[in-house]
Amino acid sequence: MNRLARERSPYLLQHAANPVDWYPWGAEALERARREDKPVFLSIGYSTCHWCHVMEHESFEDQAIADLLNASFVSIKVDREERPDVDRVYMSFVQATTGAGGWPMTVFITPDLKPFFGGTYFPPASRFGRPGFVDLLTEIARVWKDDRSKVNEAASELTQRLIAVTSGSPAESEIAPVEALDMAVEQFLGAFDHKNGGFGGAPKFPRPSELLFLLRAHARRGSVETPLRMVRETLRAMALGGMRDHVGGGFHRYSVDAEWRVPPFEKMLYDQAQLTLAYLEAAQLTAEPFYATVAEDTLRYVLRDMMHKDAGFYSAEDADSVPHELASDPRARKTEGAFYVFSDAEIGSLLGDDAAIARARFGVLPGGNAPSDPHGEFTGKNLLYIAEPIAAVAAGAGASDEEGAAILSRIRQKLFDARSARPRPHLDDKILTAWNGLMIAAFARAARVLPASPDAARYTKAAEAAASFIHDNLWNPQSRTLLRRYRDGEAAIDGYAEDYAYLIWGLLELFQATGSPHWLEWAIALQKRQDELFWDAADGAWFSTTGQDPTVLLRLKEDYDGAEPAASSVAALNVLTLAHLTRGDQYREKAERTLARYGTRVGAAARVVPMMLCALSTWHAPAMQVVVVGRRAHALENEIASHFLPFAVHIPVDPDRTQTALRNLLPFVDGMKAPDGGAVYVCRDFTCHQPVGTPEALRKELA
Repeated sequence: MNRLARERSPYLLQHAANPVDWYPWGAEALERARREDKPVFLSIGYSTCHWCHVMEHESFEDQAIADLLNASFVSIKVDREERPDVDRVYMSFVQATTGAGGWPMTVFITPDLKPFFGGTYFPPASRFGRPGFVDLLTEIARVWKDDRSKVNEAASELTQRLIAVTSGSPAESEIAPVEALDMAVEQFLGAFDHKNGGFGGAPKFPRPSELLFLLRAHARRGSVETPLRMVRETLRAMALGGMRDHVGGGFHRYSVDAEWRVPPFEKMLYDQAQLTLAYLEAAQLTAEPFYATVAEDTLRYVLRDMMHKDAGFYSAEDADSVPHELASDPRARKTEGAFYVFSDAEIGSLLGDDAAIARARFGVLPGGNAPSDPHGEFTGKNLLYIAEPIAAVAAGAGASDEEGAAILSRIRQKLFDARSARPRPHLDDKILTAWNGLMIAAFARAARVLPASPDAARYTKAAEAAASFIHDNLWNPQSRTLLRRYRDGEAAIDGYAEDYAYLIWGLLELFQATGSPHWLEWAIALQKRQDELFWDAADGAWFSTTGQDPTVLLRLKEDYDGAEPAASSVAALNVLTLAHLTRGDQYREKAERTLARYGTRVGAAARVVPMMLCALSTWHAPAMQVVVVGRRAHALENEIASHFLPFAVHIPVDPDRTQTALRNLLPFVDGMKAPDGGAVYVCRDFTCHQPVGTPEALRKELA
């Protein structure tokens, strides 16, 4: 076992038995590189990354390759999910020099942290149009030894280019007008795939922040259907395609094809959270049960398979597992998607008389149905997707729609039970503060907008339990320190800007779901600390790191709203919410400085900053507070939940339990009264109308 055996990261532990003399990221490894005058081989990935597993099996488990690495390099392994600060710097370098990025990420750096060569996956010998890893190591070792001056010159030049690329354009000073939001919609329309949904071609990655922006664009423009159409078609395509797990619920990371049919099969917590939010908002806006059903199916998956026994949510499930037919073979290798796919023969033997309906519903074919299988892992296998609607399946079986739905429910349970007996994919069981913040937001929102759901109370309980877990295990109120990662009883790694921003988002959603002053108080305290650590007083917005770690080459400010939204985008929305709750000028000023940084042409960059555009939409919308007073205002809450109000804050007030405590935080709710059935005060810019006590009157008021 190498040094990684002492680490907590599941990804680093996967490499603890490699013959490579791995180090975790830190001063010890860099000091050895300086002392022995060796280049650093930096390998970055995460525990549920398929191609990370491939490169490990092919190269890092190979003794001859390990000997090359150990002789000429100091090798460092980094979990990108624990150390996004390191990953962000060198991913920027790889993208700037190669035009692409991804994991595993392979970077060669000098002992003083300067990168001079990088890429992603390298096969051991040349293939797939990629140079072989052995040849690459041999050549870099030779150049380092024989032509050091050129390496140093290249490293310095490339580092300067990296600094130029990551520093961006000078900050602007004027907030974009509302017309920029219309320009942004046109940008999305130009990239929209009218045939398959989503934006661009293959591969297709879900970026829920794009959909959240378009939903706000529809809410702002009302009669213009284009933004809503793009969202509906994209969400429906993702939910019907192979990217969704139709047996166990939840979503896989992305689709390798443009039709949403073939996923890489890993499941990430941040996807479950953000996609749930998108489906919930679509359910509110359209009143179509389909979207709420998908959202709740995803939440049930998280509760069942991704929740720590003491609360808190795990990070991810792997794509790879041992094929069940080889489960007894100790030499069996894991393969991609083995847990999820079925042969036609298996469908027949498991389902009997129901097999024909399953084949029609899920597109099962005798020879397998994978439209794309470049590595031959799905031969004879079926990747389940929705090939036929329930009505067509039921009609084909001579059944009513209700009978067809019951049969499909029975089929799903049988497939789930059979699958549960298979070797499971690896579970990355670390608990990340940032991703838990997103999941808290999703559960809290579901509890609020689906009050009639039989699981609504369970959603609230899950969100509160996770928030309490983070508070008790990863927050030190004395030092006001938030930590990023908890695993196996240990909390570690100072939180980054995204940990603060995402958690604050979750707490603000939780306050709006429960009315508990505790969550709002903690959100305010966290926002103050985030500002102290990360706020850029010169140019606005928040840096990703504190800049205090000498092993991190650059202090970056993330703008791109990718699979995870940028910390500044979420923080801008948070401070706007806090401004709409507390009327605090300091929050509005930070939102203003951040939005002004992007200037008037931000609409042309819509594909880059969709979450920031959500904040811009909120900035241009009138501030609205919906205050529900009374513990038994269930009919009124149901009415509010039926309206999509993305620019409003929801404030439940219990006159007996919370109103007094809220007085210091939200003075404007003091004195609000309600009869036994409750009342709602609809306020705009803190000017409140007369309370209403019936759903009909409330409906008119909200309109």
